[in-house]
Amino acid sequence: MENKIIKVPNHLAVIMDGNGRWAKKRNKNRVYGHTKGIIAVRKIVEESVRLEIKYLTLYAFSTENWNRPEKEITILMQLLLKSLKNEFKKFIKNKIKLNVIGNISLLPKSVKEELSHVLKKTSENNQLVLTLALSYSGREEIQSAMKKICAKVKNNIIPIEKIDQSTINEHLYTENLPDVDLLIRTSGEKRISNFLLWQIAYAELYFSEVLWPDFNEKNLHEAILNYQKRERRFGKTSDQMLK
Repeated sequence: MENKIIKVPNHLAVIMDGNGRWAKKRNKNRVYGHTKGIIAVRKIVEESVRLEIKYLTLYAFSTENWNRPEKEITILMQLLLKSLKNEFKKFIKNKIKLNVIGNISLLPKSVKEELSHVLKKTSENNQLVLTLALSYSGREEIQSAMKKICAKVKNNIIPIEKIDQSTINEHLYTENLPDVDLLIRTSGEKRISNFLLWQIAYAELYFSEVLWPDFNEKNLHEAILNYQKRERRFGKTSDQMLK
């Protein structure tokens, strides 16, 4: 890109939206859009490695998505399984560590087994942590964390007066991930859609009109250049940030 990337987000999160609408515009079924969306995923993952982004989290499948037609869900799971197998060698070559967040127990057995395999084989990679949010809900994540903390308080493992933000962080799916710096949503929609509700507290938000299958390296560069121009104050004043 023309402008030098001097301040890339440490943790980039993406709500990949618009596969269905992209397909409809071309008089194709939704599955065709999901298939093309996978190509966009590959482009953004590879470009994130090139830009030396350390953490990339993709909203791949929400808990609400289980309410879609059964046929579409089945095909989505098949595409996920196929992608894991197809991309494995690239994960190894590019030193990408795969991570997963969400209620994984709901996934088909074949998907869980392949995920387990890839997670294990890439666990030592350190170029990029690629996190897939699968069967994920931000509210469910926080609810789950609260239950774990309450159980520990009940069993005198954690004193209630010692509970702070770090305690909550340690019980979230994302316990090993830093807070999100930049959240991108494609397709023109301006919603968070129950994604990383705790982790985006101070994230910069960027909404692109581009439908996900068309989102490419140039669009990612535009989002990051926009991010570079933001002043992240974390509740402080501009003068305080200069000190």
